[in-house]
Amino acid sequence: MDPLNAEDPVSIGPFRLLGRLGVGGMGRVFLARSAGGRTVAVKVVHAELAAQEEFRRRFAREVASLERVGGTGTAPVLGSDTAADAPWVAIGYVPGPSLRAVVGDEFGPLPPATVKALASGLARALVHIHAAGLVHRDLKPSNVLLTVDGPQIIDFGIARAVDTVAEGGNLTTTGAVVGSPGFMSPEQVRGDRLTPASDVFCLGSVLAYAATGRSPFGTADSGVHATMFRIAHDEPDLTDLAPELTGVIRACLAKDPAARPSAAEIAETLPIPDPWLPADVLARLGRHAARLLEAETESPTGTGSGDARPGGGARGGAGGVVRADGDPATPAPLPSTAATAPQPRAGRPRRTALVAGLAALAVAAAATLTYVFRPDPNTGMDDQKNRAPSGTGNVAARPAGIVPAAFLGAWEGVVQGSQDHPRETARFEISQGAAGSKNAVYVQVAENRLCMGRSRLVSADEDKVVLGESDVTTSVPAQRCVPAAHQTLTLRSPDVLEWTSGTARATFRKAPTGTEVVPARFLGRWTRIPAPEIYGENDDRYTSQVTITQGPVGSPVLSVLDGFPRTVDGVLLDEDWSCGTTAVLAGVGNLLIVGPATRDTNAWDRECQEGLSRYLLVDKLNGKDRLLVYPMLDGEPNEYYRS
Repeated sequence: MDPLNAEDPVSIGPFRLLGRLGVGGMGRVFLARSAGGRTVAVKVVHAELAAQEEFRRRFAREVASLERVGGTGTAPVLGSDTAADAPWVAIGYVPGPSLRAVVGDEFGPLPPATVKALASGLARALVHIHAAGLVHRDLKPSNVLLTVDGPQIIDFGIARAVDTVAEGGNLTTTGAVVGSPGFMSPEQVRGDRLTPASDVFCLGSVLAYAATGRSPFGTADSGVHATMFRIAHDEPDLTDLAPELTGVIRACLAKDPAARPSAAEIAETLPIPDPWLPADVLARLGRHAARLLEAETESPTGTGSGDARPGGGARGGAGGVVRADGDPATPAPLPSTAATAPQPRAGRPRRTALVAGLAALAVAAAATLTYVFRPDPNTGMDDQKNRAPSGTGNVAARPAGIVPAAFLGAWEGVVQGSQDHPRETARFEISQGAAGSKNAVYVQVAENRLCMGRSRLVSADEDKVVLGESDVTTSVPAQRCVPAAHQTLTLRSPDVLEWTSGTARATFRKAPTGTEVVPARFLGRWTRIPAPEIYGENDDRYTSQVTITQGPVGSPVLSVLDGFPRTVDGVLLDEDWSCGTTAVLAGVGNLLIVGPATRDTNAWDRECQEGLSRYLLVDKLNGKDRLLVYPMLDGEPNEYYRS
């Protein structure tokens, strides 16, 4: 937990803030206490999201469903003001660390019996979520908290609300892509409509992580979009998975949503033992909890846990807090320091001490979390109902970070060549962040390579952003890329900036971002226009078919299947052969930019060759849509009509 800084409020609604837990794509998260002493997590939405009226409307409808969840394995919402200038929400403080922290940092892979219990508990929580008409859309290890009484899922509903706005075209900030690389479903990767079966696939990935310590489709270290490609097309890596877990996990990871079991079917077949966590995990949690008790007992300013800050604006007592089911919530007592903690009863010392300790341990785990939101203010606390938008008191509305709003989003430009015939292009997608954070994702494409990576923010002011060292996350072909150099972005107008790197200079313009950025005119299947003037009487044996699908930048949206007659010493044989390739989307706009063609192993011959980067455009020929596919060098295009 970090201390509050000058821009932070001292209270939000009736909750007194103690410190910062973290900053996510949706907002800032604070540790807080109610006037009655209950520990809560309060999240304040980023200003750029709050400014989206469509976000507010759809979000209000979405969060109304959240109150109906209120079942096993989910955290209660304790208060909110969704109509405020800076909407906020408070949820119950879940007493447990995240699955990611336990497996990734503390204990390592969990034993099969614990993973089975985890599967059952998470499936039961998903049953409640799905029954409320929600799809979680971001089930991952950091959104699963482990408690003595079983696992709990957090952060349900938020992703769906933001995704809905993105589909409406009104949300342009980065971070709107729903899902986390390594723990997405094939439907999410493709941008298809999501059903509860998508959560079941993600559950399979989470269980595989719990059992092996790694994602079954790799991590973003090998490239975010390479991971997404594996999710959509490759079989999961279940090496080292215990045989008794293989059946349920493999069933969850079926590519076809209809072939996956439902959450209810999983819950019915797997019981939860008590205790369900291994003794070593319980012991480690207790040791960590002991180190965190003192930090949670006092606020960063030294104010005692029972005192409200002067001028903080906190109001309401224990009776003013309601659970998600509408009943008054009895405030949970705060954990005591080691010196004043009551002694546990004889006979159950470990469990009693552990429950107190786990409440404190959530401070560390919550730094990576985002939280569910309260429904309409009319159903909130008495002193929050019908709050006017101006009634947010001293809540700071701007997001943490130093990047001016004008720079946020995606930018594209031609580094070599012209707008009509590019030879090298680049794209940046800039998100909010503090100095030193790697908040700029870049894509660079040249004749025979595609490079993707993340650049570190050095400085930012009203008209200039400076980027420093970078990491390469994707290289096509492999190991052909080097980290991007020092770069400067200078704003010339709301839609134009100047990019410089050493002696190189280019003009960049605003570009679309999100999960569906391919213009509709490109989508579909295209077939090569006959060219008997080139191939003569064997023209029909020279085939080429292009398929373009929807997706985000960095995903494989272009597939090509070419057919040729086999030739020996210039003589055409009766045998035909085919070459299949795919290419990753690297830029959008009037032209579609794709990286080098890479082999599709399902259609590959010894005579095939992986190709160059290309750019595509659509025009009209003889009244029909025509697709022109140019190599990213001087050359003639291939021409296609819609199939």
